[in-house]
Amino acid sequence: MLTQDRATPTRANHDHHDPMAATVLIYAGAIVMLDAAGNAVAGQTATGLTPRGVARVQVDNTQGIAGAESVPSVNGCHRFINDASITRADIGSSAYVVDDETVADSDGGGTRSMLGNIIDVDVTGVWVDIV
Repeated sequence: MLTQDRATPTRANHDHHDPMAATVLIYAGAIVMLDAAGNAVAGQTATGLTPRGVARVQVDNTQGIAGAESVPSVNGCHRFINDASITRADIGSSAYVVDDETVADSDGGGTRSMLGNIIDVDVTGVWVDIV
């Protein structure tokens, strides 16, 4: 319990730097998810993954053990490829990960992890807010 002022350290809420899972390659611009152990993996059709952000750079840990490399990522609103299932009627709904650059409007019958909220849909893709 504080009895005087404290200089509490802060950092930007949207910047992350996470250890990577073993034998993983994450490309710059890829969806980054965390596995059950808290290690970064590229977006993929799988359950139990936690959304983290978009990779700032490519990091290759294909020859390494878990934690040998780390990947910087940023959350916020990003544009992804539409698997053709998402329409403007889905704005405000959840987007689900298909692969490291593609999102869908459903969990694929319980096979996909949620990425974030659909903010907009246009001819270029789907804008998703990853928090």
